[in-house]
Amino acid sequence: MNNKKVITRIFGGLGNQLFCYAAARRLALLNESELVIDDVSGFAYDFQYARKYALDKFSIPVRKATPVERLEPFSRLRRYFKRTYNNSLPFDARCYIQQVGNDFDSRLLKYRPSGTVYLEGYWQSEGYFKDVKETIRNDLRIKPPTDVFSQAMAEKIRSCNAVSLHVRWHDLASTNAANNLPAEYYKRAISLIDQQIDSPYFFIFSDDPKAASATLALPENRVTCVSQERGDAASNNQGFDERAITDLWLMGQCKHFITANSTFSWWGAWLKEGNEKIIVTPNVKINGNKMAWGFRGLIPDDWLQI
Repeated sequence: MNNKKVITRIFGGLGNQLFCYAAARRLALLNESELVIDDVSGFAYDFQYARKYALDKFSIPVRKATPVERLEPFSRLRRYFKRTYNNSLPFDARCYIQQVGNDFDSRLLKYRPSGTVYLEGYWQSEGYFKDVKETIRNDLRIKPPTDVFSQAMAEKIRSCNAVSLHVRWHDLASTNAANNLPAEYYKRAISLIDQQIDSPYFFIFSDDPKAASATLALPENRVTCVSQERGDAASNNQGFDERAITDLWLMGQCKHFITANSTFSWWGAWLKEGNEKIIVTPNVKINGNKMAWGFRGLIPDDWLQI
């Protein structure tokens, strides 16, 4: 009987939750281990953002951790001691692996667990799961939303050379904070798409759609702001997590992508199957207290960094 288990701690926003899952799924597959999801401990103390586990909306074929597998009771203290002790051991000898830093760590690909291993980290690189990408894409299929707005928007997207354009405001849109991408990035990205695609039509996804539309200043006949088109009434019928899942699904209906410095649009682009897609992404390095971008391994080799 195989008693090997990989217990992954899921935390962060939707994009980061997907990275947590994908790296753990590959580790479990390659080592013939059972994958178990801790969907509780990573959110229990998230008082600042009040994030919730959001992966139930996908086609993930694994079970949730029991309280014992979540190291309850006193899980916070027990997890601390496990981290501290295991960090003093050689990587291959650890049974609790916590990511250090953001750069791609190839040691995880060679790691061979002998029993139960706890995995904690964002693991933000396709390098951790590229060799099982078909499985990951299959697991992360989203059941198509059935509401009238989403179906109509999807039909509109499929009817043209649709480009998903994500504008993420990590800081207030009215500021010039270092975490926000400058308008110049989007202008260069749009120009690049215009050069390579016949009659592209842009679909804007943003957490501040009015500011995004003003920043981009695209002609009305070339753009639809999905967030604005949805309207308050439709938004109120969905929780934040549901709207995020719907937006990710709608992004996936597009043919090409301009990402923000955001793991959300990273996944919107990566989950799209096929080799004909063009993906433009920012070539910036940010390592602040709100977000990190541009570290080693984050951007796939075939994406266009500008």
